[in-house]
Amino acid sequence: MPLPHHDGWTVARVVPLLGGLMVLLSAALAAALSPWWLVLTGFVGANLVFYAAVGWCPASLLMQRAGVPVACSAAPARHSA
Repeated sequence: MPLPHHDGWTVARVVPLLGGLMVLLSAALAAALSPWWLVLTGFVGANLVFYAAVGWCPASLLMQRAGVPVACSAAPARHSA
């Protein structure tokens, strides 16, 4: 089975990527410096849940203003007769 191919970086792909990077960074900072960095982990997690439930979060709005495409063009839907 071939791996899926993507057509570029859209908001729907960048939000979880950025969230995952921030969680890894804050967990490393919490382990190395202070457990207070886990507050950032909780904030990022709450924003990811909000994004999944509502379809937008503050980061997605900033990405849209920066010019990140909202969605890639999908193939037309097939209708069975």
